[in-house]
Amino acid sequence: MKLSGILHRLLVWRIKHINTRDFVLILSVFIGIFSGFAAVILKTLIHYIHIFLDNAVESQGLNYLYLAFPIVGILLTVIYTQVFLDGKLGRGVSNILYEISKKASIVRRDKMYSHLISSSLTVGFGGSVGLEAPIVVTGSAIGSNLGNAMHLDAKKRQLLIGCGAAAAISAIFNAPIAGVLFALEILLVNLSVPSFIPLMIASVFGHLVSKLFLGEEILFYFLIKDNFLIGDVPYFIILGIVTGLLGLFFTRIIFSIENRAKSFTQPYMKAIIGGLSLGILIFIFPPLYGEGYYAIKAILSESPSRLLENSLFISFYSNQWMVLLFIVSLVFIKVFATSFTVGAGGNGGIFAPSLFIGALSGFSVARIFNLLKLDINLSESNFTLVGMAGVCAAMLRAPLTAIFLIAEITSGYELFVPIMLVSAIAYITASYFEPHSLYTKRLAIKGELLTQDKDKTVLSNLKIEKMIETDLSLVPIETKLGELTEIVAKSKRNIFPVINENEELLGIILLDDIREIMFKPTMYDKVKVRELMHAPPATILFEDNMDLVMKKFERTEAWNLPVIKDGKYVGFLSKSNIFSRYRRLLIKETQD
Repeated sequence: MKLSGILHRLLVWRIKHINTRDFVLILSVFIGIFSGFAAVILKTLIHYIHIFLDNAVESQGLNYLYLAFPIVGILLTVIYTQVFLDGKLGRGVSNILYEISKKASIVRRDKMYSHLISSSLTVGFGGSVGLEAPIVVTGSAIGSNLGNAMHLDAKKRQLLIGCGAAAAISAIFNAPIAGVLFALEILLVNLSVPSFIPLMIASVFGHLVSKLFLGEEILFYFLIKDNFLIGDVPYFIILGIVTGLLGLFFTRIIFSIENRAKSFTQPYMKAIIGGLSLGILIFIFPPLYGEGYYAIKAILSESPSRLLENSLFISFYSNQWMVLLFIVSLVFIKVFATSFTVGAGGNGGIFAPSLFIGALSGFSVARIFNLLKLDINLSESNFTLVGMAGVCAAMLRAPLTAIFLIAEITSGYELFVPIMLVSAIAYITASYFEPHSLYTKRLAIKGELLTQDKDKTVLSNLKIEKMIETDLSLVPIETKLGELTEIVAKSKRNIFPVINENEELLGIILLDDIREIMFKPTMYDKVKVRELMHAPPATILFEDNMDLVMKKFERTEAWNLPVIKDGKYVGFLSKSNIFSRYRRLLIKETQD
């Protein structure tokens, strides 16, 4: 029996015996398991690539090979993308947000595996990015495609995308609560309370799978040694401001470099230039190699001097101020290393870099005050952990995710108060200067962002191409009044677009414009259309988003406006038709 036949029988049986709500719960279990396995596969691939490359360096004794590894990794990623994916990888969480907003939560099938391959090549060979975004995309694709295969609607597919993302974060960090909160804060902005259950189920199963195969220590694991002291609050406030500004700096730099990288039309040349730039940075600052969790572990183990190993600055190993200067330099250079990796064509996310920057900045703030000998002794490990939450909250605009992620990886809530404080201050600081995260900034510029404002969400889901009215009678520019009268007699509309031989819109004629002369036969051959037509109040471009369309209607107070595509007339948009579709979609959106 063919697979499609089996699937059809399964669907028929499901409809008869299992309601949709319970079926989604069952699917969330499978999505959690599959996403957990995806995380295990990705971490295992990275692990063995690192072992292979480290052995090659040790056997040859050539440390400068690390200069070449990033170029190789990014080139392999670009080759894979160009050859097998036609250059369309669809990177990052922003792409998933776009597919939720504009593609009815349908994620391309190849994303269930393409991001595992491409990110393992990028990060395995030293790309200075994280694995969290690729695994979130993979989990989201698993959820979307499973929902699509089971003929679920767009809203249920969106929920299953959230399940995949929650399970992915849960599996990669060993943090099931953070996984659920990530899905809620980043992907599912309009989720109802009953929908929490599938997210929790998927997150738990993703966590169990990763724990079964990878054990307790996934990325890093730390037990809090020092208690939180009330007297440290002023310094945590300073840390909140610092991490907020760093998150803002990271967001703007990476956005700027990615935009500049788009000017390169040759993907392979871009990969070589970006990979070489990254390789040079890694050669000078080895902790930039890969995800950077080694550096965080060194800081938390109270061995910050280890970051100077295998670097050109090893002679300053015992100089505390020089070690501090090296770490502060890493904070800022990491921003450029991540930007070069992504801009050159590598695949990875900003989650791990935000934790790297947060950890090193938190340590730096505490170490500066301790070295100044101000009769205080700040816990550098506590500030390291809290700093991670601060930058994460500022960059991702997901403070709850940041708070519970750090709480879960430390196996306790001793630092809950300072983590909340710093995350809130960092979030407020970054939001004051930049309203959108790196995930949402690109979509917001294009008007494609799904927001918590239900009106805007529904409006963004309206499609211009589905509302264009083409039943208006066209009038050639050389038409005379007599011929126009015949056209009017056969038309059911009172607007008449005037076009030339190239189907370009030259103007419009309203029935009111000719009402007084259309019954005067003596003028039929004397008056031409070009003398009667006038410009429309505004024109709508086919690529305009609905927010811009409604602004044009509001500004002109018109009820009908022409639509232009590639310079040619294609039809009219009616405000009443938009309102009618808006109402139907709003009713559908509010139904659970």
